[in-house]
Amino acid sequence: MVNFCAIIGCSNRGDRDKKSFFRLPAVLTREGAATLELSQSRRAKWLSQIARDIKESNLPYVRVCSDHFTSGKPSALYDNTNPDWAPTVKLGHSNIDGATATRDLERYQRRCYRQGQKSKLDAAEALLQLHSVPKTPKRQQSTSEEACQTDLDSNSMNSTQTELQRLLEENRKLKEQLAESNNNFDRQFFQDNDENVKHFTGLSSFAILDVLFTYLETFVVCSCLNKLTKFQQLVLCLIKLRLNPTYVDLGQRFNVHKSTASKTFLNIINIMYIRLKPLIFWPDREQLWETMPMSFRTHFGKQITVIIDCFEIFLERPSNLAARTSTWSSYKHNNTVKYLIGITPQGVISYLSQGWGGRASDKYVVEHSSFLHKLCPGDVVMADRGFDVSDSVGMMGAKLVLPAFRRDGPRLSGEQVENTRRVANSRIHVERVIGHLRQKYTILHSTIPMDFVISRDDNVTLLDKITVVSCSLTNMCPSVVPFD
Repeated sequence: MVNFCAIIGCSNRGDRDKKSFFRLPAVLTREGAATLELSQSRRAKWLSQIARDIKESNLPYVRVCSDHFTSGKPSALYDNTNPDWAPTVKLGHSNIDGATATRDLERYQRRCYRQGQKSKLDAAEALLQLHSVPKTPKRQQSTSEEACQTDLDSNSMNSTQTELQRLLEENRKLKEQLAESNNNFDRQFFQDNDENVKHFTGLSSFAILDVLFTYLETFVVCSCLNKLTKFQQLVLCLIKLRLNPTYVDLGQRFNVHKSTASKTFLNIINIMYIRLKPLIFWPDREQLWETMPMSFRTHFGKQITVIIDCFEIFLERPSNLAARTSTWSSYKHNNTVKYLIGITPQGVISYLSQGWGGRASDKYVVEHSSFLHKLCPGDVVMADRGFDVSDSVGMMGAKLVLPAFRRDGPRLSGEQVENTRRVANSRIHVERVIGHLRQKYTILHSTIPMDFVISRDDNVTLLDKITVVSCSLTNMCPSVVPFD
């Protein structure tokens, strides 16, 4: 595309004149309030200097050539006293006086000259102070000792080095013993509580928290590395999930270092992931039929098994180009991680996939996750019209229900319109659950750092664990779908 200069009366164009063309300054929204205000002021100044009535949709295509800057290019954002902070030369209108622009340039040059002279003066004063420091006399060396820069002799240094090596070896052995004891404890604990995990779905919310507190209490006693009590550790983790404060903020609130707050969150989220993961389970068909809400019974009988949808979580921009491409979402216009979620007609989260790059389509996520293996012959899946997976669902003996839509075809009949209204009124519950999940746990509504999506030793990312824990805790809350 050929670039044209937007200044009135300027005929420079990119395919003919050897000029540099510059875009309108962007408004920086992620670098603090001061930067946001300064970038907005600069963008407004540019538009004022251009003095044209430009539509909002055409602003990305506005260019200003180098002829309208005294140095041939714009200055930096924070150099707001520079005349080139905005175009000031040959503007083609009388709003800006040429004498004023010249006076501003001379004033800026004088300021730069004074700053340079002040820097030279400060350097000269520092050099004079350095030369005026009196020299300390050298300590007389004993003929019986080797020359060194400390008050220690060679025998003392050798004994100190020997003691250091002994302490390092002792520290290494203690770390190995502690790691071995922790591994044995974790293995024994999960073996003893394997039956509890199998029957976890029958426990109440208070019983689940009681089991979790019991494990935390034993974990704290065995580790002996954390200053926080078991209750404080759990509260710290829940605060991070609920409000997503920084680790510095958590450290100030619990009177610990930020690294301790980070390690505590990682440890507790691993425990909660293991203990709460069984709360996300695929129910039996008889259980679904017995507790089917009346709104579903009226329109669909007892056929609906699961309602599916995808939600995306914003991710920091990866530095790796391949990762940046695989996580770019054309729908959100950002780097994201996508999850497939399924709820029962009762509003309980019954399925959650692993995280996928935002580039993956809804159809790809459904076909390459474990969702299809959960289906049984005769199940009915409800989804939005973007899930074109009727063939894949049909191969499992199930049926896909979508809202009716037209593609360059005849108008929808009255029956199709009514059926679409019923499907939309029922399918909206999965979006309500997703909104409830994001609203309750703000960490899923924030931009996630890159280290949260790095696979750990168990091949599960930290973001996957956080999402599973958040969905499990949501299942412990009252449902958004009324029964009657």
